[in-house]
Amino acid sequence: MARTTVQVTKQTRDHLAELAEERGLSIGQLVAALAAAQPTAAQRAEQVDAARAHAREVIGVDVSDEEFASLDVLGNLRRIAAEKVLAVPDRDAP
Repeated sequence: MARTTVQVTKQTRDHLAELAEERGLSIGQLVAALAAAQPTAAQRAEQVDAARAHAREVIGVDVSDEEFASLDVLGNLRRIAAEKVLAVPDRDAP
C-alpha cells in the first residue's frame, strides 16, 4: 500500500495537543491510542471470524456465514438455535 506524506496543520496539531493534555498524555500516546481503537479491515475480518467460531463453539450450533453476517447477530443466533432445538425429536416422548 502506497503511503503519502501529509502535513498536519497547526490547527490540528493544537487540537491534538489539547486533547492529549486533557487526558494526561503526549500527542504520540494519544495518536497511538486512537490508532489502537480503530482496527484495520483485516483485523475486523479476523475478529468476525473469531466471534463466529466462538459462537459456534459456545452454543453448539453451526451458524452459516450468511446467518452470522446479519446486523442482528444475537437475535439471529437465538432464532437459529430455537429452530434447530425445535427440530430435535423430543427425548421424553413415548
